[in-house]
Amino acid sequence: MPDNDKHIGKGNDQEVSLKVLLLNFNAFLFYSLKKWRLVLTFVIIGALLGLGVALFKRTQYTASLSFVLEEQSGGGSMGAAASIAAQFGINLGAMGQSAGFFQDDNIIEFLKSRSMIDETLLSMAIINGKSERLVDRYVDFKGLRKKWKSNNRIAGIQFQDTTGIYLQDSLMAMFYKTITKDHLNVRKPDKRLNIIEVSLESPDELFSKVFVEKLIANASDFYIRTRTKRAQENLDVLTFQVDSVRQELNSAIRGVAAATDANPNPNRAFQSLRVASQLRTVDVQANTEILKELVANQELAKITLRNEKPIIQTLDQPILPLKNDKIGKAKGIILGGFLGGVFIGLGLLGKFLYRRIMEA
Repeated sequence: MPDNDKHIGKGNDQEVSLKVLLLNFNAFLFYSLKKWRLVLTFVIIGALLGLGVALFKRTQYTASLSFVLEEQSGGGSMGAAASIAAQFGINLGAMGQSAGFFQDDNIIEFLKSRSMIDETLLSMAIINGKSERLVDRYVDFKGLRKKWKSNNRIAGIQFQDTTGIYLQDSLMAMFYKTITKDHLNVRKPDKRLNIIEVSLESPDELFSKVFVEKLIANASDFYIRTRTKRAQENLDVLTFQVDSVRQELNSAIRGVAAATDANPNPNRAFQSLRVASQLRTVDVQANTEILKELVANQELAKITLRNEKPIIQTLDQPILPLKNDKIGKAKGIILGGFLGGVFIGLGLLGKFLYRRIMEA
C-alpha cells in the first residue's frame, strides 16, 4: 500500500476512535441523567456529611518553629587569645571542635527524646495570665480528668517537676507515645540545609504555641550546658582561686599595716623588730604576682566560655492566630456535595462500562 494510503487509513482510524469515544460519552451522560435522583441523593448526603464535619470536627491548631544551630568558630581573633592562653597552660583549641552528638540528624532525635518531651510537659508556663504546667493543660484538652474520676489512684494526681514517681512516670510514658505519634513533628525541610523545623498540632491553640517554644528553650539550655560544661568548670576553679588569693593578699596587707603600727620607729640596732613587717611584705608581693597570673587566666577562661557557647538561632516562631484546619459551613457543604457527586459518578461509570462490555 502506498504511503498516502497508509496515512489515510490512520486518519480514518483516529476519526472512528474519536467518534466512538464521543458516542460512549454521550451515552454515559444520558445514562447518568436517568439516574438523577440517585445522583442528587448522594450529593445531598455528601453535603450533609460535609456540614457535620464542619460543625463537629475539633479544630486542630499547628504551631511551627524553625531554627538553625550557630557555633562560634575557633579562628579570627581567637587565634591570638589561644596563643596567649597557651603560655598559662590553658587550651582553647576545643572551641573549633564539632558539636558531636548535636550534628546532623541527631538533633532531630534529641528533640523527640523522652527526656525532652517530659521536661517540656512538666515546665511551668504563663497562659492567659495563669501559671500552670503544660502537662495539666494537655490532660484537660484530652479530657482525661473525666476518664480518671472512676480511678481513685489517678483521679486527683498532681504532677511534679521530678522523676521517680511510679504513677506519674507511667502516665508520662503514655503521654510521650501519644505526642510523638499524633502531635509532634520534627524534620529538616531541606536536606541540604541545616535548618530544623519543629511543629506541634493540637486542639489547644495556646498549648501548641507554648509547647514548641518551651521544647526549643529546654533543648537550647541542655545544649549550652553540655557544650560549655568543661569551660565552665575551669572558670569556676579559677574564680575560686582568685577569690582565695585575694583574701590572702588582703590579709597580708593588713598584716604589714599591723606590724608597722606595732613598731612604727624600730631601732636599727634590733633587726628582729623588722622581721614581722618584712615577712608580711613578702607575702604581699608573692600574692600580688599570683593574683596577676590567676586574673589573666580567669579572663582567658571567660573568653573560652563565651566562644564555646553555641546559639540556637530561631528563624520563624509561632505567632497567633495559628494555622488551623477549621472548615467553614459553606466550604463543608460544597466540598461534601462535590465528593458525594464524584463518588456516585465513579460508581455509575463503573456500572456503565460493565454493561457495555457485557453487551459487546
